[in-house]
Amino acid sequence: MRRRLRLGVVAAGIGLSLHPAVAQTTMPPRGADQAPDALRPLLGAWDLEVVDQPRRCTIILGAEAAAHGRQVRFPATCRRAIPILATVSNWTVTAKGLPLLADAQGKALLGFDGTGPSAALRAKADDGQDYRLDPKSYPRSVKAPSNAATQTATAAQRPTLVDPGRAPAADTVPGRYVLMRQLNREACRLVLSTGPQAGAPAAFEGSCTDTGLTIFDPAGWRYNAGRLSLVARKGHSVDLVFENGHWRKDPAVGAPLLMRRLSP
Repeated sequence: MRRRLRLGVVAAGIGLSLHPAVAQTTMPPRGADQAPDALRPLLGAWDLEVVDQPRRCTIILGAEAAAHGRQVRFPATCRRAIPILATVSNWTVTAKGLPLLADAQGKALLGFDGTGPSAALRAKADDGQDYRLDPKSYPRSVKAPSNAATQTATAAQRPTLVDPGRAPAADTVPGRYVLMRQLNREACRLVLSTGPQAGAPAAFEGSCTDTGLTIFDPAGWRYNAGRLSLVARKGHSVDLVFENGHWRKDPAVGAPLLMRRLSP
């Protein structure tokens, strides 16, 4: 009777200790976004349980450095519920990419094995007891794979470095232009008039059938160090750089915009 009562108290302690831990794991732990790629799928909360026994605790595999790996955190009541946790001080990742719990001297206590961090893992302690580490549905911080398409998209969002020495001379910029969304497909015509480079006038020549350009309503332009800025009537602007005989919007995000000079 006393033994059943003692186990009941322990189980109650486990139940109470889980709630604060879970409440703190709605996001991956601090530093997860800066952690090495091998650690990212493992960082965060896991449920550790003794196989075939009603003893379970939520532990957090942290990103912060420790003496022999990374920090591991759990409620103090877990040391009573799962005694092996009383000697767990840090964790590291194995050659298989799975977590290993160790003591303060770096000695392995629980080295988990399984199909991967998205499924429950198993470990056997030196005393022969089996343990299960369950990822549940706790959030993880996983770095998105990099490929040529994502690299190109990222590069397109950065302003192009312009060599002012190779850019068109400022006195050649005023004139009549065709505005295009696609190369060689005219949308509107625009006149850049002469004036101070800090704010010369611009205006459509005739009507413009492009709704976006009509809403933008260019009213001025300026030119500096190889970058041409069209200024909207409301004050915002879009930059263009000269490439392959025409001007293009830079950075190349959102709807494309090209501009080609017309012959006098």
